[in-house]
Amino acid sequence: MDTYLISVLSNIGMLAFIALSAYLLLLVGEISFGQQAFFAISAYAAGIATTMWGWPFWLGLVWGSILGGLAAMLVAIPTLKLRGLYFSIATLAFAEMVRLIFEIFTYQVEIDGELVGPDGSEGFRDIRLIYEQDISALQYMFIIYALLALVLLGFIILERSRLGATFRMIGEDPMLTEMQGLNVVAYKLIAATMAGSIAGIGGALYAHLATYVEPKIFNVMLGVHSLAYGLIGGLGTAFGPLIGVAIDIGVLESIRIASGYRMIVFGGLVAVLLIIRPRGLLDENAVHWLRQHWRRLFHAQS
Repeated sequence: MDTYLISVLSNIGMLAFIALSAYLLLLVGEISFGQQAFFAISAYAAGIATTMWGWPFWLGLVWGSILGGLAAMLVAIPTLKLRGLYFSIATLAFAEMVRLIFEIFTYQVEIDGELVGPDGSEGFRDIRLIYEQDISALQYMFIIYALLALVLLGFIILERSRLGATFRMIGEDPMLTEMQGLNVVAYKLIAATMAGSIAGIGGALYAHLATYVEPKIFNVMLGVHSLAYGLIGGLGTAFGPLIGVAIDIGVLESIRIASGYRMIVFGGLVAVLLIIRPRGLLDENAVHWLRQHWRRLFHAQS
């Protein structure tokens, strides 16, 4: 497979995690502009664990995901009790705070005669565990998509569970949900923690593929894009955000004539879709129609 194609597909897979994290919060009616913070925390944490502490890759991945979830929970606890856009503003402020902390965060150890580790604005270099273990770019891409498939399977199970139904109920009408005796804040806290962990998986994967992270990578635009992916692809299913990522990275990034105008085209696409289809391409009605069509097709063939 072509090296450039592997790179594009790997980027789509990694960004899908942060898109799914923002999508999960949209389900419960919360808008986050700061999922990049949990992506960043996990990238640094997993890189430190494998490169500096000698942990195996999978343990570093789990460590980063856990820290991403814990950070998301700590942000959500004081802010989800508030009304309006306070949660959105809090996530944005927290993300910028995390980025600025990494600008001055220095933690290095000597390995083979060289200092290795985060060095403030200079970033964190030589996160080379997967290359030292002779894992090729193609093999790593398969690892990314295997983990993405597991997360999507979790979303499919969630959408068919009572918890998933409660999430959607909260997103549609939180006051009605409260009147039924359900603790809306507690459910939103669960969603926020899960979302932080999902973003954390993507961050850990990104750090080990790029072998280098720096604070400016995790800027506001990454958070805005992660939110926009769900709005483009649709909120009816977890596959919606993946469509948004594929359109942005897979299509706009790959078409040379559009690459220089990617941000303009992407922004215009979001604006048009918010007017025409406020809940994205694969909204609840589209998903319902597709399921009905599939069932009729299946029964006709059987």
